[in-house]
Amino acid sequence: MATRMSTRLLVTAGAAALALTVTACGSSGRTTGSGSGDGTLVWALTQGSEATFRASATEWNKAHADSKVDYQFFQNDPYKQKLRTAVGAGNGPVLFENWGGGALADYVKAGKVADLTPDLDKNPEWKNRIFPSVLKSATIDGKVYGVPVNGVQPVVLYFNKDLFQKAGAEPPKTWDDLLALVKKFKAQGIAPISMGGASKWPDLMWLEYLVDRVGGPDTFANIAAGKKGAWSDPAVLKSAQMIKQLVDAGGFARGFTSVSADAGQAEAQVYTGKAAMILQGSWGYGTIASGSPKFVSEGHLGWAGFPAVTGGKGDATNIVGNTANFFSVSAQASAKEKKTAVSYLKDGVYNDSYVDSLLKNGDVPPVKDLDAKLKTTKNADWTTYVYHLTRDAKSFQLSWDQALSPALGDALLTHLDQLFLGQISPQQFCAQMDQAAAK
Repeated sequence: MATRMSTRLLVTAGAAALALTVTACGSSGRTTGSGSGDGTLVWALTQGSEATFRASATEWNKAHADSKVDYQFFQNDPYKQKLRTAVGAGNGPVLFENWGGGALADYVKAGKVADLTPDLDKNPEWKNRIFPSVLKSATIDGKVYGVPVNGVQPVVLYFNKDLFQKAGAEPPKTWDDLLALVKKFKAQGIAPISMGGASKWPDLMWLEYLVDRVGGPDTFANIAAGKKGAWSDPAVLKSAQMIKQLVDAGGFARGFTSVSADAGQAEAQVYTGKAAMILQGSWGYGTIASGSPKFVSEGHLGWAGFPAVTGGKGDATNIVGNTANFFSVSAQASAKEKKTAVSYLKDGVYNDSYVDSLLKNGDVPPVKDLDAKLKTTKNADWTTYVYHLTRDAKSFQLSWDQALSPALGDALLTHLDQLFLGQISPQQFCAQMDQAAAK
C-alpha cells in the first residue's frame, strides 16, 4: 500500500513578536525552528495572540491530518533581521507573519512573496469579510500580498474622566479645543498630555494624525511613493509647526522626553491623576487596565478620536495605527505548499472559533458582522468602540515606521525626536526628511 505524504506547516511564533534560531531542514532546503515540524515552515508573531494561535492549530490539525500546523514561540527583537536574511537567501518559510507596509513591499519588489489576489478573488466570501482599510496595508501596486491574522490597533485619545469633570471640560473635537484644554489643565497644575517620548515612536502618532487631518491621506501616499520633495508638502510643514506649537504651549508632561513607553509609565500618569490625556494605540487600554483595574472597571477611563483640524482636508473618521499583522506566502513555495497555506488562511483563520478566541483575549479582528459577538465580550463598550472606529474609518493609515522602508522609518524617528526636543525647526525637519528620502 502506498504511503500518503503529509504537508506539515511548522508555525514559529514569538512571545513578544518573534525571533528565530534556524537551521537547515531536510531535502527541501528550507529552514526550520527547533520544534517537531517535519515539512514546510511558517514563521509567525504572537504577542497577545498566542492562545488564539494554539487553539487554531489544535482545531486545524484535528481536521487536516495531511496538512498540519505547528506553532512555536520565540522572542521578538532579532525577528525582522532573521526573516530578511532567510527570505533573501531563498530558504525562508512558506508562510511568514509581518506588519505589511514598507518591509513587505521590499520583499515583493525582490520577488519573494506570492500574489494572493487570484485566491482572494476566487473566494469573494473570504475577501469581502475583511475590512478593506486593513487589507490595504498588505496591498502593493493593486495586488494583495498578505491577509490579516490578529486584531486591529488604532490610535485613540484616552482621558481621565475625573480630571475632565473637575475642570468642567469635554474631550477635544478640534485642534483649537485641544490647545484650550492645555491652558485649562495647566492652570490647575495638571499635566495636559502624557507621553513616553524617550521611546520616540509615540511622537509619530501626533505627526501621522496631524498630516492626515491637515492634508488628507494623499499627503502620506506621496511620501510613501517616494515623490521628490513630498516631505516639504505644506501639510507636513504645517503639522510640524503644530507639534512645535503644542510642545511650546507646555502640552506634554514635564520630562516626557525621558519617559519610556515600554513600562507603562506614561499611562500611569493618566490613571494616577497626574496627566489628563494620552494619545496611544489600543494596546494602551490593556496597559491601563493592568496598572489600575479599578480605574477602568469603575468607569474613570474615557476615550475619543483624534480632533479635527479646521479647514483641513482629512476626514475626521480617518485613523492611524497598526492595522493588523499579516500572513504572507513565499513566492518560492511549491504548488502543494501554497495550496495548503492558502487553505489554512481561508478556512483556519478568522473562522468562528478563531474570532471568538481573539475577542476573549481582548483583540478586535477586522472582519465584518461582529456586533452581536462584541456585545457578549468583557469590556464590550471598549471593544465595540474600537470595532466601529475601524469599520467606519474612510482611511486607516499604517504606522509610518512600518509603512516606510526600515531605513527611512529610522531616520523619521530620529528627526521627529529632534523636533519634539526643540533641536530642529519644522522647516529643518522637512528638509532633513527630504534628504533622507533621496538617499
